[in-house]
Amino acid sequence: LETGEITQLTDLEPVEHPYETNFLSTCINPVREEAYFWYDRKILALDLKTLETQTLWEMPKGFLRSMLNCTADGKYICAGIFEDLSNRFRIDYLRGYVGFRETWKAHPLSRIIRIATDGSGAETIWEEKNWIGHVNTSPTKASLITFCHEGPWDKVDNRIWGLNLNTGEAWMIRPREGKESVGHEFWLADGVHIGYHGRWPNGEKFFGRIRYDNTDRIEFNFPHETGHIHSNNFSLIVGDGGRRDQVVKIWQWNGEELDGPRILCEHRSSFHIQDVHVHPRFSPDGSRVLYTSDVSGYGNLYLVEVPDFESLPKIEDPAKQIL
Repeated sequence: LETGEITQLTDLEPVEHPYETNFLSTCINPVREEAYFWYDRKILALDLKTLETQTLWEMPKGFLRSMLNCTADGKYICAGIFEDLSNRFRIDYLRGYVGFRETWKAHPLSRIIRIATDGSGAETIWEEKNWIGHVNTSPTKASLITFCHEGPWDKVDNRIWGLNLNTGEAWMIRPREGKESVGHEFWLADGVHIGYHGRWPNGEKFFGRIRYDNTDRIEFNFPHETGHIHSNNFSLIVGDGGRRDQVVKIWQWNGEELDGPRILCEHRSSFHIQDVHVHPRFSPDGSRVLYTSDVSGYGNLYLVEVPDFESLPKIEDPAKQIL
């Protein structure tokens, strides 16, 4: 990050759709220098010191891949897979969500696989006839993950789910009420709270935070546009402004209400495909924001310093706490 020098870590042959390599789903082991990623139907481990790769698991034929993440103790990767329905309708989720609604309606067989990072094997830890995506491991609790039921947020039974890897128990997180839309969930740094945003049936938008056990729920109404959001501890929240606003926005929670948004920078990304969705997120110490943009015509990563909140340009009045 200091020099901007880029080092190529692998030299693998390209793979055709639908198994092309998508580095958005790469994850890092939190306790040793090793990365994990999908290549074709395989999950590979990459030693970041020697650059040697090792196959940890191969997905059975007839399935497509979803995200993967490493548990907090570094012992396992949790990955989502789901039934390949491309023989029934066209699928290209990364470029225009082609087949998205059709897949949701079809209730594909989906599994969450736990793969040992030492290469000792893998097992199915959850399986159901709902489209599973966004398998996210808690950054502090090795036995805790979230996953989602993919589909239109206001039509799925519930978007956000928790799963205890030790007991196999699954439960709704932030149960959807009526025709609400809730999603884009992410773990806060404490590994017990989950952030999200959504829309109430009356059309008003909101931010939220809740513990994995559905306690300590806080939500804010905010009359602003954003797509993905991120926060380390909910004191500062960053959002991408969506296609319309084209700016990275920051909100600050003062304990009673959200101040902001303030404009951190312009991103001017096209959102044309999934790989150039902005997906802003804070560095672990909150001093910088990393985001994606194709403002130059090609998807690149950008890192911007976060100055004092009060020094940033205002947009509108503070958002009010509802819960």
